[in-house]
Amino acid sequence: MRFDLTWMRKFVVCVVVFASAYGVHPLATSAGEIDTLLFGSLDASAATFLTLGAKAAWGPLNHDGFVALASLGGGVRDERGSTEARQRYTASAALVIGYQWFFDWGVIAAYAGPEGIREMLLHGRGLAELEPHFGLRLQGEIWARPTQATLVQAGVVAGSARDSVWARLAWGYRFCDTYVGPEVAAYTDATGYRKWNLGLHGTDFTMGRYSFRVSAGLQSETGRRTPGPYLALAVWSPW
Repeated sequence: MRFDLTWMRKFVVCVVVFASAYGVHPLATSAGEIDTLLFGSLDASAATFLTLGAKAAWGPLNHDGFVALASLGGGVRDERGSTEARQRYTASAALVIGYQWFFDWGVIAAYAGPEGIREMLLHGRGLAELEPHFGLRLQGEIWARPTQATLVQAGVVAGSARDSVWARLAWGYRFCDTYVGPEVAAYTDATGYRKWNLGLHGTDFTMGRYSFRVSAGLQSETGRRTPGPYLALAVWSPW
């Protein structure tokens, strides 16, 4: 049984573009109302991964308080097994609950909750389904504005379902209502897969009610002799 990876990647791109039409920035609501933010993100490179989700708070999302974050994700990456090349298809889901603190200089948020992962391996002998894994996800993020014209972002997501850790750090200078600057990101998990991203991003530019972040640069990952290009897109809008 074989799958056309090119068509799958085209499908992923179509899904994230469609999702952006419904897609996340905080707006104030009256006390007692549920404020919700929908979002989608796509990482496209040698490994491709799509995430869709929602962030909700009982009250305004731009105030201190408890928040819930639910997400679904799926993707594919090429691997080198013990004897042959293969492709790993991954589906994931998580529901984390946390608290966010607002300060004059920015926002800090921390979350914790369950996550689950299901994977399949496609190789020369066919498709092999792996046992699902469940665990705990810890997540933290900082959005800081050291000055009126600069933005610093830092985020970490650690999960025990696959003993994975993802981290990203970015700096931006405001130019034409968009923060532009360098970013670095890293990912590792229990399968032995590692990747590093180094590139540039444009964050918080808007089109109507939708806000975006676009990143591009070079990625180094396990199994590749030389770095290759990557492209990442994030879209958010109030619901």
